[in-house]
Amino acid sequence: MPEIVNLTESAKKYLKSVGDPNVLLSVNGGGCSGFQYVWKVTDKEATVGNVHIDPIAEMYVLGCTIDYVTELGGSFLKVSNPNATASCGCGESFAV
Repeated sequence: MPEIVNLTESAKKYLKSVGDPNVLLSVNGGGCSGFQYVWKVTDKEATVGNVHIDPIAEMYVLGCTIDYVTELGGSFLKVSNPNATASCGCGESFAV
């Protein structure tokens, strides 16, 4: 069975370093485009790697790739979402 989301090696390494023991990925209404990704530390059982995906968020993030990106302006988790019909410039919010 395929994973709900795909984690790159750099994302796995970063998420292991910040999770205590795991990281929660959820989706809330808001942001420039309608929905936004929310990251928190959690002790809930992991869904993928050490990430617990909020069951309500699964339909919004199904098939996403999560990468940890380091750029001149900083580093961040980048979610490439094939379900998104629009997103904001910073990549923190999206529409479906």
